[in-house]
Amino acid sequence: MKKILIKEGLVVNRGRDFTADILLAKGRIERIASSIDERADIEIDASGKWVLPGLIDDQVHFREPGLTHKANIASEARAAVAGGVTSFMDMPNTRPPTLTQQLLEEKYRQAARVSLANYSFYMGVSNDNLEEALRTDADRVCGLKVFMGSSTGNMLVDDAEVLEKLFARSHMLIATHCEDEQTIRNNMHQYRQRYGEHVPISCHPEIRSAEACYLSSSLAVNLAKKYGSRLHVLHLTTGKELELFQAGGSLRDKRITAEVCVHHLFFSSEDYKHLGTRIKCNPAIKGPEEREALWKGLLEDRLDVIATDHAPHTLEEKNNSYFKAPSGLPLVQHSLNIMLHFYAQGHISLPRLVEKLCHAPADCFGIRERGYLDEGYWADIVILNPHQQHTVSRSNLHYHCGWSPLEGMSFPGQVETTIVSGQIAYHLGQFHQAAIGKRLEFSR
Repeated sequence: MKKILIKEGLVVNRGRDFTADILLAKGRIERIASSIDERADIEIDASGKWVLPGLIDDQVHFREPGLTHKANIASEARAAVAGGVTSFMDMPNTRPPTLTQQLLEEKYRQAARVSLANYSFYMGVSNDNLEEALRTDADRVCGLKVFMGSSTGNMLVDDAEVLEKLFARSHMLIATHCEDEQTIRNNMHQYRQRYGEHVPISCHPEIRSAEACYLSSSLAVNLAKKYGSRLHVLHLTTGKELELFQAGGSLRDKRITAEVCVHHLFFSSEDYKHLGTRIKCNPAIKGPEEREALWKGLLEDRLDVIATDHAPHTLEEKNNSYFKAPSGLPLVQHSLNIMLHFYAQGHISLPRLVEKLCHAPADCFGIRERGYLDEGYWADIVILNPHQQHTVSRSNLHYHCGWSPLEGMSFPGQVETTIVSGQIAYHLGQFHQAAIGKRLEFSR
């Protein structure tokens, strides 16, 4: 493995920013110093650039196996590293769903062949596979995923006894999609009576309502408190739900944590007017007041992690009527761009941005030796030019689905180089396919 020397970049790490050189050897960060005078196989001039830890996205849907007309591990991992994401955690609602240890390991084997980014895959939980799910190795798998509300792939767990046993017996992180199914079904019935099959997309946040979110999130939190479970609630969208989560405190000490996604921080219900079903997702993008509440919760540390819930579909699938259009947006290539937009507007500091996108996911999941620019850690690094803008267009998208709801928008900052486990995976628009990522490991 080649030695890499990064010279004179502005390093952002652990709440500080400072100019330094970084020497990489054998896949790891060997040394960080104000000046390193040592011969390396590759030297990168990072003067005037920002050097950040690689982003860790704890919620993506790369659609393999079975849904590869939408995406696949190879294509979406390329999109990830082009956007500075060096590690991802992929969801189990594929075809077939990841509900056995054998199917789980098949996904790992495929990623080991084709993924430019580091990877982990959730083990899915259903009403019928509890014992199989509980066999999952907590040191080598990111978590157990439970859909406490149906979404794309319909892996709904609605058996109260199964949920009780899962929270009582699991020794690893339980990640939940929380929306109350009965509330959503009742709302759908009411809107169908009013509009028939032609429900306006603007009704989506009323159908998948704040009430539905809170009922399910509060159930998950109550179960976790009852059994002392390690719970991580995904993609929160409402201010009321934030009351369920602790503000501040050490993330490493929290047993109950929460995530917010970039699209819920960026879009609001006002955007349905011009983007329509392209921004249909579950839970729904809601009103501006809920977006404002999410920002407040993020800065209070009630929301611990920022992710994407990257969930691609083809444009043909998305360009359908309300009930036929699937939910989900392709976003993994642009999470850093979106958050840099908020940094430029003064909503969040650069060290805090790095904390939420890089440090916090590593701490939340107990990822071994990643998420920080520390000597001895794996070298997952992003070099970004803050003086350039990135305009999203079809020509620079790497998603297999070939589209983005951000098309035509410009964002501050351009990712120039992404290093994954000590190897250059992406540099100035070119991918290095030999730089295969590694399986994430966890300390819990």
